[in-house]
Amino acid sequence: MKSLVVEDDFVCRKTLSSMLQGFGDCDIASDGVEAVEAVQLALNEKTPYDLICLDIQMPNLDGHGTLTQVRGLERDAGIPVGRGAKIIMTTAMNDKENIFSAFRGNADAYLTKPIVLERLRGELLNLGLLKSVNE
Repeated sequence: MKSLVVEDDFVCRKTLSSMLQGFGDCDIASDGVEAVEAVQLALNEKTPYDLICLDIQMPNLDGHGTLTQVRGLERDAGIPVGRGAKIIMTTAMNDKENIFSAFRGNADAYLTKPIVLERLRGELLNLGLLKSVNE
């Protein structure tokens, strides 16, 4: 599984990327602008991300804007809705407005911080990115 962690907080970025490295290659981006560049590069190289973990509150381009741009890049690459990267919003924001906005933008899941491995693994199973709980 190829994943991308998009998180401006160093400790959160390091923690989440360490969790995901056990499942395959994991890249990191410190804001939405870097994330969009990483996704574009991966699409150009025909090695798209399977999973993107995306924070909401970030400088330069927030998570909602990043989500919109990533889905636009996938659309422009001919990837049908639902066939692109699985995007999990990973955020401290737990209000209805942010949750609804994420799903309207075609996020696949929403996890609130702190992220723990058991919850992350469960979501990866739900999204079909893992075959069994033992992976």
